Parts: sequence; C-alpha cells; structure tokens
Amino acid sequence: MDVVQVLPRLRMLRFPVGAAYLWRDDDELTLIDTGTADCAAQIEDALNGELRRIVLTHWHEDHTGAAAELAARHGAEVVAHRLEAPVVRGEVAGVPPTLQDFEIPIRAALPPLPPAPPCRVDREVEHGDELAFGGGAVVIAVPGHTDGSIALHLPGPGVLFTGDAVANIGRTMLGVFNTDRSRAVESLQRLAQLEVDSVLFGHGEPIVHGAAAALRGAAAETVSHPDA
Repeated sequence: MDVVQVLPRLRMLRFPVGAAYLWRDDDELTLIDTGTADCAAQIEDALNGELRRIVLTHWHEDHTGAAAELAARHGAEVVAHRLEAPVVRGEVAGVPPTLQDFEIPIRAALPPLPPAPPCRVDREVEHGDELAFGGGAVVIAVPGHTDGSIALHLPGPGVLFTGDAVANIGRTMLGVFNTDRSRAVESLQRLAQLEVDSVLFGHGEPIVHGAAAALRGAAAETVSHPDA
C-alpha cells in the first residue's frame, strides 16, 4: 500500500486494486472505503488519530473488504446507502455487473479478490443526507455502478469522492463494470454539474485542482460516444 498526501487533510491509500481515503478533522478520521479484506493491517498503520467513521461508497469487495475488521477494532460508525446495507451485512447477494464488450477482457485480466466479510452498517443514508466531516459531507446518490452507490461532496473545500461512478485511469471516464449503464451515465452527468476543485476516484489518480472540467469532459464523452 502506498500512502499519498493529496491535500493537507486528505491522504490516499493506494492498493494493488483501487484506493481508500483518510480525511482528518483535528484528531478525528473518516475512512472512505477500505480496500480488500487483506488491507486492514496496512490501513491501521496509516491511522494517526481516532477512526470515527467508515463510509462505504458501494458493496464491492475491493471497497468493503476490510470494513468489518476495522469497525470491530476501532468502534467506528459504518455508513452506507440504504440499498447497499443488506449486501454489506451479508443478508443478500449483490447484483453482478452487465459487462460491455470492451469490459470482458478487462474483467478477465483482474486478479481474484478475497470476499468481503459481512459488516454491520450503523447508519443507512439517502441522497442529500449530510455527514459530520469535512465541514459537512453531502451524500449524492449515483446509481448505476450498483443500485446504492454513493459519492460524497464536501462543498466547503470543494472535494468530491466518486467511488466507482467515475474512474481516472489515463483519462477521466465513466466507471466500468456497471449493473445499469444508462443510470451510471445519468449519475456521471449529475456529478459533472458540481463545482469542485479536487476529485478522488475509487480507481485512478486523484485530480487535485481544476477537476470540474475533467468531470464535464467525461460526461460529454458519454453523450458523444454512448456505447464506449
């Protein structure tokens, strides 16, 4: 795992597959996503304050894998969308993606990931709810990648966490492996309307400044190339 200082209050935890983020408010930490199930010890090494909450952008195992272990050890509040919570808890199975033709070889080339142990969810959120970090983090529903995917918008510092609704691998683009591509496109277009400076992705490098233009460009591309 690589630890990257993105902003004074924000560190990226980069894993072989995907990333998580640590936001600091004084001595209180918020963890956005948790990597795979074998990442808990590495994440703990990066903690330098009280882990107050864990926010899960969606249920996939590369985002929720270490959540149960970290929540149990640190007593952190676990937050997820209402539609994701039953999957995170292990009560129901998540819906698999509907792959586009170009996504099939990409998916086949990925290494197998350890399953995510069931994890409690203490707070189920909806679109528009606010979380008490970063000066007020607004939950934005971004269905399409999964039914209950969320992004987090921090209007004060101009920061956006996209989860897998958007990726930035070589270029800023619609995230792959969606359950409903048309809804995913709508979600990207919603995010592109935000005035943000920094954007953090579930997969790919952060854009630290001027990120709104990259989001608008990605949204425009889904209109001009709807099958890409």
